[in-house]
Amino acid sequence: MMNIPLKLIKKQAMHSANHWGGSFEINTDSVAADDERSPHMDMDRQLNETQQSWLLGPQPKKMKKYVDFGCIVCSYKALQWTIAAILIAFLVIGLPIIVSKSLPNKKDHPPRPDDYSKAVSTALLFFDAQKSGRLPKDNNVSWRGDSGLRDGHSDVNVKGGLVGGYYDAGDNSKFHFPMAFSMTMLSWSVIEYNKKYKAIDEYDHAKELIKWGTDYLLLTFNSSATTIDQIYSQVGGSQSGSTTDDDHTCWQRPEDMTYQRPVQITTQGPDLAGEMAAALASASIVFRDDVKYSKKLLDGATALYKFADDLNRRLSYSRGNSYIAPYYNSTGYWDEYMWSAAWMFYATGNASYLERATQNTVATYANTFSRIPDLSVLSWDNKLPAAELLLTRLRIFLSPGYPYEDMLSSYHNETGLNMCSYLRQFNVFTWTKGGLILLNHGRPQPLQYVANAAFLASLFVDYMDATGVPGWFCGPYFISSDKLRFFATSQVNYILGANPMKMSYLVGYGDKFPKYVHHRGASIRRPSGKTKVEKVYTCHGGWAWFNSTKPNPNEITGAMVGGPYKSDKFKDDRKDYGHTEPTLAGNAGLVAALVSLTTSGGIGIDRNTIFSNVSPFYPSSPPPPPPWKP
Repeated sequence: MMNIPLKLIKKQAMHSANHWGGSFEINTDSVAADDERSPHMDMDRQLNETQQSWLLGPQPKKMKKYVDFGCIVCSYKALQWTIAAILIAFLVIGLPIIVSKSLPNKKDHPPRPDDYSKAVSTALLFFDAQKSGRLPKDNNVSWRGDSGLRDGHSDVNVKGGLVGGYYDAGDNSKFHFPMAFSMTMLSWSVIEYNKKYKAIDEYDHAKELIKWGTDYLLLTFNSSATTIDQIYSQVGGSQSGSTTDDDHTCWQRPEDMTYQRPVQITTQGPDLAGEMAAALASASIVFRDDVKYSKKLLDGATALYKFADDLNRRLSYSRGNSYIAPYYNSTGYWDEYMWSAAWMFYATGNASYLERATQNTVATYANTFSRIPDLSVLSWDNKLPAAELLLTRLRIFLSPGYPYEDMLSSYHNETGLNMCSYLRQFNVFTWTKGGLILLNHGRPQPLQYVANAAFLASLFVDYMDATGVPGWFCGPYFISSDKLRFFATSQVNYILGANPMKMSYLVGYGDKFPKYVHHRGASIRRPSGKTKVEKVYTCHGGWAWFNSTKPNPNEITGAMVGGPYKSDKFKDDRKDYGHTEPTLAGNAGLVAALVSLTTSGGIGIDRNTIFSNVSPFYPSSPPPPPPWKP
């Protein structure tokens, strides 16, 4: 056993506290022994308070009070200041907010519209200026009045005549084929971008314009029947070389027309019937909240589609008609089969229409896979690129699978190639030095084709953005969706004034726009009504206004004129109808492009409205492969 010195044992006893965290024990025997050995114990007990203070030094200050919250220990005074600060903040910030929220809400100020939204509102006014029939009191065009009130009254089969609808361009004709296409385009834009229309306060206006057109289209056939055998295809017009007073030999305001207005009837025409079916079917989605009217539109569309799909009526509506063929001649009808079937599917959810739209026969006869450059250009005559994009939408968002996937995938691929053809780097189309794509190869009326292409491009980008896809392939090249958006914006900007002429081709938009628009109603001063002897210009008397060197007395606000020459030059000349005349179809494409590009109301499309009547897909399994044979 090791011998430990007594002094060391005493020293350890005096410092027996455990500073590493063990149990704290006191050896009572050692303490008692120390007490017995202390000769000063009695003296310490006899010291007074003063003497004790000398020995102990300064007394400790008053201890601070703390509050223990378990996980945090906080000074009591700090807690008081914190609570006081919170109360002050509530009184200064919180209370005013509560009071303001409790007050009656004032109407929120809408976001400041961008240039595109202003242009949308402007372009829509053209449709008000083109209305035929008895005009509503709030028509917004002071120099227009009731007109065409006797249209169709000579035909006893038309109840109430063919009053209403829209004049097509600068003349006083009502061409039903491009009119129906215009209504389809407006409806499509409203379906995709209804939030934007609402944000710029044009939603109700756009719907009213669509209804003005669809109400009229319902008059052009027996819309109460399930099967029809004829369609009224045109009111007014003229024949080439005619010396009879008509829409082209006369220069008169529509309110003053004194000549006969013949009505064209067709018992054939999948193109006309298909486009009218597309117009009514798409509009039935726009008016889905008005159940009665939506059903009326859809019933009419169903009868028209049945007419179009009749094997015995497979001839173009314009074939052999000298009133139509020189102006709106249809070059085919298989694109309308695909186009109308797609819209009928969206409007009804009936898969038989989708089966028709994806039939190999329809795709083949529509030249879907021919890669003819002109077939990538959307127009009142060629619906193929629009039909392909519309069906691509179904694949992107619903992916119906077998048995539609193969054809929908092909349409998707063709849509991508159409978009590639719009890009300058691939040299499919020629361009002006000022940056305008010449989709109609430099012929008159270039802008309507450009506006349509801009709409399709912008819409395709929105489809990609909605699904998080950054771009697509043009052959081996990956193209960012930003490049396609740039194409769309650059072409629309050209129309709005970003061109070598610094000319806005949208009347009433910007500081410089056409003043000599080729348009009968705009070029003739309206009688003021102050006297009874004011001159009403006759059929031939109105030509004095046509030949005038003065600007039009009436500004046809919202009209997009035909556009510049391929040299980027533009002559503001009333006589140059190929470049200064506006059209209904051209303006419909422009409105669609503009609303797709505006940021008012947010960015992107309404993904779901178009699918309101489409049930979820439960794709069936493909058929098993044939048995193996050795």
